[in-house]
Amino acid sequence: MAGREDGDRTRPGAGPAWAQELLEHLRPAGRDVRRVVAWLADAVEGSVALRDAAGNLVAGTRLPLDEDLVTDIAAGRIASAAWQTREEHLRLVRVEHPSDACVLAVSRPAPFDRRASEVVTHTAQVIELLLTAHESAAAGHRLRRATSDLRLAILQLLMVEDTVAARRVAAGLWPGLLDADTACVYVVESDPAARDRIVEDCLDHTRENALVVRCPAMDGHVIVVGPRETTGDALKALVGRHRDTYLGGSVRQSLARTATAYGQAVSALAVAHVRPDKTAVYTERTHPERLMDPAALRAWTARLLRPLDTLPHHTRAELLATSRLGLEFTAVAAAKVLGVSRNTVRARMERVESLLGTDFTDLTVRAVVLLALNTQIGLADVPPASDTRAPGPHLADLLSGPALRTWARDLLGRLDADARNPRRTLRAWIAAGGNAERAALALGVHAQTVREHVRGAEPLLERRLLAAGSDLYEVVLAHLAVGDLDLPRLHPCI
Repeated sequence: MAGREDGDRTRPGAGPAWAQELLEHLRPAGRDVRRVVAWLADAVEGSVALRDAAGNLVAGTRLPLDEDLVTDIAAGRIASAAWQTREEHLRLVRVEHPSDACVLAVSRPAPFDRRASEVVTHTAQVIELLLTAHESAAAGHRLRRATSDLRLAILQLLMVEDTVAARRVAAGLWPGLLDADTACVYVVESDPAARDRIVEDCLDHTRENALVVRCPAMDGHVIVVGPRETTGDALKALVGRHRDTYLGGSVRQSLARTATAYGQAVSALAVAHVRPDKTAVYTERTHPERLMDPAALRAWTARLLRPLDTLPHHTRAELLATSRLGLEFTAVAAAKVLGVSRNTVRARMERVESLLGTDFTDLTVRAVVLLALNTQIGLADVPPASDTRAPGPHLADLLSGPALRTWARDLLGRLDADARNPRRTLRAWIAAGGNAERAALALGVHAQTVREHVRGAEPLLERRLLAAGSDLYEVVLAHLAVGDLDLPRLHPCI
């Protein structure tokens, strides 16, 4: 007798301790329906199967059952059932579920005594709680995922300058979020593994008064579009409390220039890595387009982009926005930000190339076209010219102004003190389309030498060159302005 009692105490579910054992499965670390079903099988010394309404096995081992009886229990026509044969005793119990009921089937060779019956009944209740909790957690996860996808969709609309649609989508969940005409864009960088926590912290710190998006292009980046002045201070406070977290911010831009602001934030992020407070805001410097005659620049832009005017408005806007992102970053990064394939980005850019009759593999072409695309954003507020076919300023006219040439000479003159002559290398590298091997062949040096010279020119010019973008294109325009590079091939009237 004593030996049998000792044996009972080691078996799961034996004696009055079974209730405590069952409750342990409700602890956060033990919430697993399959473990509960396995525990029940040991507790009653039998076999257990948990099936959903469709007959699929959720947990346990499959048992031969009367399918009509299982259907009646799952449908709620019968709450429970029991029968026996010479070989086994069987119990079927309905388990409620938020989406659909399940059936718990328990088979054992011995009859169900009072203890076994209580174990089955209470286990069914625990399984019901676990299934409900799992369903609630899954619903919460789906809601968070849908909200995150919606935020990304709004950002993508802003990136292609469709502010009307972006406001319409945002109004349903975040009324007033995009009512402002301008906003700053921030990029928070952290370890990719910590990004989900950073996203939640960004939402808390900005009190959902900003658009917080997981960057689709960079795993460790969180993009924040903040129309309100307080957003920057809130994010700075967040970065101060997290190690290995950095913040880059743009200057205030119109919502239509969200893509431009994003590029500024990324540039500022590089500076933030060397700042003690790990934050940096893009510093407005003298950009070449600001040294050109505004009216002449607008007229030239309208004429350059005139071949796209025959397209439907939506198609034209889509092509221009995609090309601007593709030129500012890369086709791959632009595709991730816009939520389309890289082939779609390349196809749109190739169509723009074809309409403009030019070649985007030429860095001078890329620089000039991006100048026009950035200028084009402001043309919506400018009355269209009566005839964009009429003779107007050429690119050479825009680049020949004394203010622009002075700026270009001062910028490139920073390279003259270097005995390695990086200015010559940089000129050859740009002419070769940014290809170090072709530039090395033209100069008669090693490709690594070309890369080192270009990399060494970056701190002198205070611009990133090896990463395609506005920094590089400003340097290209400077070379064009001083005559160190030939003007790109555009259609004759441009």
